[in-house]
Amino acid sequence: MPHPIELGLDTFGDATVDGDGRPLSQAQAIRDVVKQGELADQVGLAFIGLGEHHRPDFSISAPEVVLAAIAARTTRIRLGSAVTVLSTDDPVRVFERFSTLDAISSGRAEVIVGRGSFTESFPLFGYDLSQYEELFEEHLNLFVELLKQEPVTWRGRLRPPLTNARVYPPVEGRLRTWVAVGGTPQSVVRAAYYGLPLMLAIIGGSPARFAAYARLYREQLERFGKPELPIGVHSPGHVAPTDEQAKEELWPHYQVLMNRIGAERGWPPIGREHFEREARDGALFVGSPRTVAAKIVKTIKTLGLSRFDLKYANGTMPHGQLMRSIELYGTEVVPLVRDALD
Repeated sequence: MPHPIELGLDTFGDATVDGDGRPLSQAQAIRDVVKQGELADQVGLAFIGLGEHHRPDFSISAPEVVLAAIAARTTRIRLGSAVTVLSTDDPVRVFERFSTLDAISSGRAEVIVGRGSFTESFPLFGYDLSQYEELFEEHLNLFVELLKQEPVTWRGRLRPPLTNARVYPPVEGRLRTWVAVGGTPQSVVRAAYYGLPLMLAIIGGSPARFAAYARLYREQLERFGKPELPIGVHSPGHVAPTDEQAKEELWPHYQVLMNRIGAERGWPPIGREHFEREARDGALFVGSPRTVAAKIVKTIKTLGLSRFDLKYANGTMPHGQLMRSIELYGTEVVPLVRDALD
């Protein structure tokens, strides 16, 4: 394996309920995410990523602000986005926000940039959805230039040009930046072309079907003369003491979340059979520590991964259950994965 394996977490700050099923505010969900990040650091996890969204079921619209709060309470864990929607943000402002986070955290900041799976940010920030692809390509092109931390002279079609511009504060090393990909070959080739690590978002179906993308990425790195770079995976799941408990805790929240999103996109509702199939052979990493660890190991070996991030919040699951899942992931799943790989 070209890079040591890293095991981390992702969350969108899902709006949650309390122990009695009463909805909590998005503000409370954000405060709970800070506590979850603090626990992730205490149990030795490598990374926590916060996804940017602008909708009622996810509370985090400004990941860097929440990450800065986590940075102030932690010492080791790396802190990043999952993802930053670069299409509808200014690359200069993104770099400056994350370089500021990098300073606050003493070099622990990362950025995972992507186009996102939701489009609310386009009308919210005044971008044209018909330029979905072109916006991301142009903004990524500029962001890669900013990563060099040299005076930037750049010209695009959709954003005003820069001439000999510097951005502040500079990072003290290099701002680690990944490109998130949901499953198109063009996106994989783009990540290789820019020489950026690849993060595969696997949220449905067998992880093995992404082996072709991992192979394509490595082939394209070689074609473009780039060094071998990490590949990571982001997938949903939940850990509890037993398989049955984990499924029963996750199922009602997962069902409501997926069917609400599915209704927006014209998908048929999912039932328990779909859930069980995803847990058994698909993208859901749900079960006891031993079950989840075995599935992670299989995915790491199949795709040649250097990082696996468990999206541990999937719907309105209460904070207490999320904290227990994080604790089991860090104290039991991670050691089992490392033992199996060793």
